[in-house]
Amino acid sequence: MPAPLREAGAVVPVVRLYGAIGISSPLRPGLTYASVTGSLEKAFNVNGAVAVALAINSPGGSPVQSNLIFKRIRQLADEKEIPVYAFAEDVAASGGYMLALAADEIYADPSSIVGSIGVVSASFGFDKLIEKVGVERRVHTAGKSKSILDPFQPEKAADVRRLKEIQGDIHETFKDMVLTRREGRLTGEEENLFTGAFWTGGRAQELGLIDGIGDLRGVLKDKFGDKVKLKLVSPPRSLFRRVLPISGIGAGREFGLMDGWADELLGALEARAIWTRFGL
Repeated sequence: MPAPLREAGAVVPVVRLYGAIGISSPLRPGLTYASVTGSLEKAFNVNGAVAVALAINSPGGSPVQSNLIFKRIRQLADEKEIPVYAFAEDVAASGGYMLALAADEIYADPSSIVGSIGVVSASFGFDKLIEKVGVERRVHTAGKSKSILDPFQPEKAADVRRLKEIQGDIHETFKDMVLTRREGRLTGEEENLFTGAFWTGGRAQELGLIDGIGDLRGVLKDKFGDKVKLKLVSPPRSLFRRVLPISGIGAGREFGLMDGWADELLGALEARAIWTRFGL
């Protein structure tokens, strides 16, 4: 940087990308394109910004939402000609790592979990249970594949093959993104990098998945001087949450929102399951 800018204090907006991707509700906002695009646009439009920093703590989730956020970051970075730096906190894995790929440089803590470049689908089979309790399942479709992977029917080999084809297509897209964004920096073999395995920050650096070990403030001070100004860009609170600050089940009952608590619970369990895959 030019000395005058270093002396005056460069401005670096910081956007936090936290949580499971694509799992969202009015009571529990998640990480989606809609929830973060406002913050991203605001960050890239900060006057005098010399870079944008992404603080990432995400175990992944929806590949579509991950890709949409990735693309928006790159669009803004190219339009504004501003470099982007990503910093992994506890975990930047799967879709969380896809978000990090939007940065020009990626950093992590030595104990951060990084990688998981793969695709997973998980569900339950209840056909034995409903047979045991004497429940008859009735399904009528127009289109022979409409009831594919119905959890209340025995799993079919053809359904599994179809699911794996879809997963394979998504996996190839993810792999191509990694190869493009980390071109010339990957040192690990593809047979190892793209198995869905994940590593600590130190090992991820050896494999070329990240550029270095360091924290957000320390790295940005090294790049832009001790007077660098970090400006946290927070997403605006929705009107729903501003006028209805719900803090417990009692409040939900008072405002007639109990019908949504089952969905909230299921969403929380789904998010918890994604985090648990990485020991968190």
